[in-house]
Amino acid sequence: MLGRVGGVREIPAGLPGAGEITEARRLAGGYDHQVWLLTRSDGSQAVVKTSEQMRPGLFAAEAQALDAIRATGAVATPRVFHAAHGHLVLEALRPAPADDNVFWERAGQAVAALHAVHGPGYGWPHDNWLGLLPQHNSWCQDGHEFFIRHRVLRFLPEPRLRAVLDAGARGAIEKICARLRDLVPPMPPALCHGDLWAGNVLATHQGQPAVIDPAVCYMWPEVDLSMMYCAPQSPGRFFAAYHEIHPPHPGWQQRMRLLHLRELLSLLAIYGDRPSMSRQVLPAIHDLIRGYG
Repeated sequence: MLGRVGGVREIPAGLPGAGEITEARRLAGGYDHQVWLLTRSDGSQAVVKTSEQMRPGLFAAEAQALDAIRATGAVATPRVFHAAHGHLVLEALRPAPADDNVFWERAGQAVAALHAVHGPGYGWPHDNWLGLLPQHNSWCQDGHEFFIRHRVLRFLPEPRLRAVLDAGARGAIEKICARLRDLVPPMPPALCHGDLWAGNVLATHQGQPAVIDPAVCYMWPEVDLSMMYCAPQSPGRFFAAYHEIHPPHPGWQQRMRLLHLRELLSLLAIYGDRPSMSRQVLPAIHDLIRGYG
């Protein structure tokens, strides 16, 4: 019998299978949580996320977002077995096959189907979380206003960001926001994953694409695409398959780095006190400032 794993001794009752945990393996990835693959005595498995930096309602919001994405039928998510303040228990999935073009084509098609779900405006019925920071989702009817207020300027007051991004750089970002209507064309409010990089794409046991760790809202779909595009080793066939369903607006590749600004600022706001993260993120922000600010 194993001792406590992140505060969880047994997978909560009501799951398929029975018995105590016989093996717990720490999974790689993620700055904010500990993630464990647990195996029970009957061989059934589940993934348990725990955190030492819990935020009230964080795991409940993640469970709700997974359910909302799965309900569209567009792309799979892990089933939620149990959500509590200190842990989240999910169906165990498989790693995505990195070099399988067919898989990534299917992933592009699945995300395109998700983005075909449109909302009544830009936002979400309630705030949720991006990492360990609240994600503000108050409704707007103007996508530029929503992106500027809730996805860019929202991060500038954060203490960890201000410690590494000086007033001149923050002012340049405000200037970029003032130009945003000329730089980004109008797009409809699509249901977006919100944290869509390749590491958050897994595979079901049947080999179909599935997504994890969402920060959902109705937003410009290109914001989702920018995360996938700007991540290292972005899967090229993903974009070709996606654009067969949603033909791109002209200049989409040039906008990817610009829209990725939201992710860069959020990383500084959450992890700016980590020198390795600042060294990675600040050059990209200053490149954007030179190009647009």
